[in-house]
Amino acid sequence: MVNKFAKVLAGSTALALALTGCGGKASNTGSSASPAASAKVSEAPKKDVTFSIIYAPGDPATKKAVEDSIAAFGKAFPHIKIKNLTEVTSASYLDFLKTKDAVGEFPDLVEMRDTQLFADNGKLAELPKELQGLFDSIPQVNGKVYNAPISLEAPHGIIYSKKAYADAGITEEPKTYADFLAAQEKLKAKGISPIVMGGKDIFHWGFWINKYLMDEVLGDDPNWNSKRSKGQVSFTDAGPMKAMTLFTELFTKGYVDPGFMSTADNQTASMLVTGKAASLFSGPWMFPQIAQADPKFEFGFYPVPDQKGRIIVNGLAKPSGWSLSAAAAKDPDKVAAMSEFIKFFFSKDNYAAYLKAASAIPSTKEKISYEASPQLKEVLDLMADPKTIKSLQINAFWGENQMPPTWRNWFYKLAQDWIIKKDFSVEQMKKADAEWDAAVKAMKK
Repeated sequence: MVNKFAKVLAGSTALALALTGCGGKASNTGSSASPAASAKVSEAPKKDVTFSIIYAPGDPATKKAVEDSIAAFGKAFPHIKIKNLTEVTSASYLDFLKTKDAVGEFPDLVEMRDTQLFADNGKLAELPKELQGLFDSIPQVNGKVYNAPISLEAPHGIIYSKKAYADAGITEEPKTYADFLAAQEKLKAKGISPIVMGGKDIFHWGFWINKYLMDEVLGDDPNWNSKRSKGQVSFTDAGPMKAMTLFTELFTKGYVDPGFMSTADNQTASMLVTGKAASLFSGPWMFPQIAQADPKFEFGFYPVPDQKGRIIVNGLAKPSGWSLSAAAAKDPDKVAAMSEFIKFFFSKDNYAAYLKAASAIPSTKEKISYEASPQLKEVLDLMADPKTIKSLQINAFWGENQMPPTWRNWFYKLAQDWIIKKDFSVEQMKKADAEWDAAVKAMKK
């Protein structure tokens, strides 16, 4: 499952990408049963038809990019009405979808991130074959394709103020983990918070937690989750303990701005451009927000090396993207309308506009060209570098390697607790094992 970029145009303001393998093989998909027939697409209905949609609220730039696509589609197809059920909520996206399902508002078309869970519960329909053809390959779940991938996975890294780094005497981007720590010490000595963290939003905790889990565990053993579910490995093992020790040291050494629990993810860009923090750890979707907050602000991006000097980033394809609900798939008119929307979303001009607004990496078979910022160019070069090791976050695996869905946010909150109380120990990781085992047992009932 390696993403290859066939062409990146010279210069930092334009690019053209051809993707030659953005998906994965069925060896990590659970069941090997033959795929069932996908929802069949009839000609787009000329009569009025309405379908509901939900997408992850996420960062403002990406949210607006999706909204713009929906608005443009409405103008092009006035007889197709889209009922937007997305809300800004403090709950996790998974909990948000579960709530919608519980009250009978599970959407017809959904941006799906926990495909295994919802597919196993019969909530999703296989993606129509003609839509599957828009992409080179898509990871399968239970032998079926459920997703039209909105974009390829993007890496996290340090987005930093060039002025703050220069003022602290940091003359080049860190090349080793020791260099990274030394840079944070220099920033702290200058009286500026080295790193701002949007800890008020639970999902933000996953950025750093997963960085260290990929470095110390998942980058070397992509089957670790299945081993944990079988009781063959433990969070008290050397790798996970090292990962969470390094994570905890960011806070105990004073590298994270102390207001992390009251800082929302959407406030981090403002803290960066106003000089209240020197950097933040996030992905390229933050670039438009930073540029909008201060068009003259100069910033850079670099990945944080692991203890061995390797670059391991979130970057493998996973089963996520636009998915049709099983209930909506029973209505041929809705299937036709939703398919029309998906084809419109990935049409060359519209998709290019989305990618530019969200600073996203294209997933389509068709080559897409759009203007890219210098920072996004760095991201694309990073992902194209054969030395970059691509992994998945602990919650992104599927099949036998699926993480118990309830465990993720439970663990993030556990990490919050030990950071605040300053009592990280092996006992916390024993709790992680116990919670994982209980969640696996509950899933089997």
